Amino acid sequence: MIEKIYDNNLLLSIIIRKDFKKNGIEFFTNDNDSQQLGYMNRPKDYVIPPHRHNLVPREVHLTQEVLFIRSGKVRVDFFNNTQQYIKSTILYAGDVILLADGGHGFKMLEQSELIEVKQGPYCGEQDKIRFTPVDDNYVIFS
Repeated sequence: MIEKIYDNNLLLSIIIRKDFKKNGIEFFTNDNDSQQLGYMNRPKDYVIPPHRHNLVPREVHLTQEVLFIRSGKVRVDFFNNTQQYIKSTILYAGDVILLADGGHGFKMLEQSELIEVKQGPYCGEQDKIRFTPVDDNYVIFS
Protein backbone atom coordinates (compact mmCIF):
# COMPACT_ATOMS: atom_id res chain seq x y z
CA MET A 1 0.00 0.00 0.00
CA ILE A 2 1.21 3.52 -0.85
CA GLU A 3 0.17 6.52 1.24
CA LYS A 4 0.80 10.14 0.35
CA ILE A 5 0.55 12.84 3.00
CA TYR A 6 -0.36 16.35 1.79
CA ASP A 7 -0.86 19.77 3.29
CA ASN A 8 -3.15 21.39 0.75
CA ASN A 9 -1.28 20.67 -2.52
CA LEU A 10 2.17 20.31 -0.92
CA LEU A 11 3.41 16.71 -0.79
CA LEU A 12 4.90 16.16 2.67
CA SER A 13 5.56 12.44 2.52
CA ILE A 14 5.27 9.17 0.62
CA ILE A 15 4.94 5.98 2.68
CA ILE A 16 5.51 2.53 1.20
CA ARG A 17 3.99 0.00 3.58
CA LYS A 18 5.76 -3.31 4.06
CA ASP A 19 2.94 -5.21 2.35
CA PHE A 20 3.24 -3.25 -0.94
CA LYS A 21 4.05 -5.57 -3.80
CA LYS A 22 3.82 -5.48 -7.57
CA ASN A 23 5.80 -6.84 -10.50
CA GLY A 24 8.29 -4.69 -12.35
CA ILE A 25 9.44 -1.24 -11.37
CA GLU A 26 7.59 1.79 -10.08
CA PHE A 27 8.91 5.19 -9.11
CA PHE A 28 6.81 7.18 -6.65
CA THR A 29 8.60 10.48 -7.28
CA ASN A 30 8.72 12.71 -10.34
CA ASP A 31 11.84 12.96 -12.49
CA ASN A 32 12.46 16.50 -11.23
CA ASP A 33 12.30 15.64 -7.50
CA SER A 34 15.66 15.96 -5.76
CA GLN A 35 15.29 12.59 -4.01
CA GLN A 36 14.12 9.67 -6.12
CA LEU A 37 12.19 6.78 -4.55
CA GLY A 38 11.33 3.65 -6.45
CA TYR A 39 10.45 -0.01 -5.97
CA MET A 40 11.63 -3.03 -7.94
CA ASN A 41 10.33 -6.60 -7.95
CA ARG A 42 12.25 -8.70 -10.43
CA PRO A 43 12.17 -12.45 -11.11
CA LYS A 44 15.08 -14.83 -10.59
CA ASP A 45 17.79 -14.41 -13.24
CA TYR A 46 16.57 -10.93 -14.21
CA VAL A 47 19.65 -8.88 -15.09
CA ILE A 48 20.24 -5.18 -14.59
CA PRO A 49 23.21 -4.49 -16.88
CA PRO A 50 26.32 -3.11 -15.19
CA HIS A 51 26.43 0.65 -15.30
CA ARG A 52 27.84 3.70 -13.58
CA HIS A 53 26.42 7.14 -13.15
CA ASN A 54 27.75 10.21 -14.92
CA LEU A 55 28.89 13.33 -13.14
CA VAL A 56 25.96 15.65 -13.68
CA PRO A 57 25.83 19.00 -11.87
CA ARG A 58 22.75 19.24 -9.66
CA GLU A 59 21.45 21.89 -7.29
CA VAL A 60 19.72 20.69 -4.15
CA HIS A 61 17.74 23.36 -2.32
CA LEU A 62 15.84 21.18 0.16
CA THR A 63 17.09 18.16 2.07
CA GLN A 64 14.77 15.19 1.70
CA GLU A 65 15.11 12.01 3.74
CA VAL A 66 14.19 8.38 3.26
CA LEU A 67 13.80 6.24 6.37
CA PHE A 68 13.70 2.44 6.39
CA ILE A 69 12.09 1.08 9.56
CA ARG A 70 14.08 -2.08 10.33
CA SER A 71 12.35 -2.85 13.61
CA GLY A 72 9.99 -1.32 16.11
CA LYS A 73 7.13 1.12 15.91
CA VAL A 74 7.56 4.84 15.20
CA ARG A 75 5.09 7.71 15.26
CA VAL A 76 5.77 10.37 12.62
CA ASP A 77 4.33 13.83 13.19
CA PHE A 78 3.89 16.00 10.08
CA PHE A 79 4.11 19.80 10.07
CA ASN A 80 3.76 22.33 7.27
CA ASN A 81 6.44 24.88 6.40
CA THR A 82 5.09 27.34 8.97
CA GLN A 83 5.62 24.71 11.71
CA GLN A 84 1.88 24.07 12.10
CA TYR A 85 1.07 20.49 13.12
CA ILE A 86 -0.93 18.62 10.45
CA LYS A 87 -1.32 15.00 11.58
CA SER A 88 0.54 11.82 12.54
CA THR A 89 0.90 8.25 11.35
CA ILE A 90 2.58 5.13 12.67
CA LEU A 91 5.34 3.29 10.84
CA TYR A 92 6.12 -0.37 11.47
CA ALA A 93 9.05 -2.65 10.72
CA GLY A 94 9.41 -2.97 6.95
CA ASP A 95 7.82 0.39 6.12
CA VAL A 96 9.70 3.03 4.11
CA ILE A 97 8.99 6.77 4.18
CA LEU A 98 10.17 9.65 2.00
CA LEU A 99 10.01 12.97 3.83
CA ALA A 100 9.63 15.30 0.88
CA ASP A 101 8.73 18.70 2.35
CA GLY A 102 7.42 20.45 5.44
CA GLY A 103 8.53 19.52 8.93
CA HIS A 104 8.53 16.24 10.79
CA GLY A 105 9.15 14.79 14.21
CA PHE A 106 9.36 11.27 15.55
CA LYS A 107 8.44 9.40 18.69
CA MET A 108 9.69 5.85 19.17
CA LEU A 109 6.71 3.84 20.42
CA GLU A 110 8.91 0.76 20.80
CA GLN A 111 12.63 0.09 20.66
CA SER A 112 13.24 0.90 17.00
CA GLU A 113 15.97 0.65 14.35
CA LEU A 114 15.89 3.06 11.43
CA ILE A 115 18.15 3.55 8.44
CA GLU A 116 18.25 7.09 7.06
CA VAL A 117 19.25 8.15 3.54
CA LYS A 118 19.47 11.82 2.54
CA GLN A 119 21.40 14.15 0.29
CA GLY A 120 24.73 15.48 1.44
CA PRO A 121 26.88 17.12 2.34
CA TYR A 122 25.46 17.63 5.85
CA CYS A 123 25.66 21.28 6.96
CA GLY A 124 25.16 20.73 10.70
CA GLU A 125 22.70 23.02 12.48
CA GLN A 126 22.53 25.18 9.32
CA ASP A 127 20.61 22.27 7.77
CA LYS A 128 17.47 22.51 9.94
CA ILE A 129 15.19 24.58 12.13
CA ARG A 130 14.12 22.87 15.34
CA PHE A 131 10.73 23.64 16.90
CA THR A 132 8.33 22.42 19.59
CA PRO A 133 6.91 18.91 19.08
CA VAL A 134 3.19 18.20 19.19
CA ASP A 135 1.90 17.33 22.65
CA ASP A 136 0.84 13.65 22.90
CA ASN A 137 -2.64 14.80 23.96
CA TYR A 138 -3.17 16.58 20.62
CA VAL A 139 -1.96 13.91 18.20
CA ILE A 140 -4.31 13.36 15.25
CA PHE A 141 -4.45 10.12 13.26
CA SER A 142 -6.43 10.06 10.04
